[in-house]
Amino acid sequence: MPKYIKTLIWVLLFTSALTFQVNAQSFTDINELIEKAKEYNGEEVTIQGEVIGESMKRGNYSWININDGTNAIGIWLDSDIAEEILFYGNYKCKGDTVKITGIFNRACKEHGGETDLHSSSLEIVKNGYEVKDQISPVKIIIAVILTILTLELMLILVKVIKNRRL
Repeated sequence: MPKYIKTLIWVLLFTSALTFQVNAQSFTDINELIEKAKEYNGEEVTIQGEVIGESMKRGNYSWININDGTNAIGIWLDSDIAEEILFYGNYKCKGDTVKITGIFNRACKEHGGETDLHSSSLEIVKNGYEVKDQISPVKIIIAVILTILTLELMLILVKVIKNRRL
């Protein structure tokens, strides 16, 4: 077998292996959906990101918002499925990370022309959690020092005002 044919076979095997790996986890960035809305309109897409805000129940369906770090989008899904989400991202919590597949709508006729995604499936990839903020000891020390300085300045000001009255 000639050397160039062996090389060609190896190149084809290598590129096909890469193609399978890339397709295995292909998520669409929300920002890309918004920037290329005409191309994606009516297409089934898969996105992954953190659930933020809160669930807004509307009868048998609910609105949730997903942020993937590039942008955020509203998701229309069955209320029973939305109840599986335990944590919504806010200043107190890191929201559940979910993978959602559904139909992207550039200007949804059902929802007043809003850009949204109608979910057909939701998978919780990573559970959210409560965020426990800890105040740095340096900030506490600075706050105490500034409080003492403020009180000292106030005492000096009171003495100055009393001396002027006399």
